[in-house]
Amino acid sequence: MFRRAIRTLSNMPKIQKSEQEWRAILDPEQFAVLRQKGTERPYVGKYTDFKGKGIYHCAGCNAPLYESSTKFDSHCGWPAFYQALPGALITEEDNSHGMKRIEIMCASCGGHLGHIFKGEGYNTPTDERHCVNSISLKFNPKDDNK
Repeated sequence: MFRRAIRTLSNMPKIQKSEQEWRAILDPEQFAVLRQKGTERPYVGKYTDFKGKGIYHCAGCNAPLYESSTKFDSHCGWPAFYQALPGALITEEDNSHGMKRIEIMCASCGGHLGHIFKGEGYNTPTDERHCVNSISLKFNPKDDNK
């Protein structure tokens, strides 16, 4: 497995916790995905077919990640977005499992979210699919007064 990570002080996670601290605030499934870079099974996540209007946040640290308007139905088994909020993600090249993809992590806590796939032909403004584990997300409806 080859991973190339280039990080500078400007793109390092801001929230640093020990493994024990993360285990205290995340359930075992969330810990396996967010902190150990696991993947939930397809079509089991609560946000895969979810259509609510609002903001998706990191389940680990509550940082805002995606607007619901960027979510689309990719039929891949996980929530798909074509664009994150500015500055919300850290990315790393991931060539594991015989694939070339880009790992996405929360810029605030470094939690693993999923991967970006490019050039798959989806009719989106970016031609990207951010394939995100539902368990890595927490949904907050938009405040109508804003």
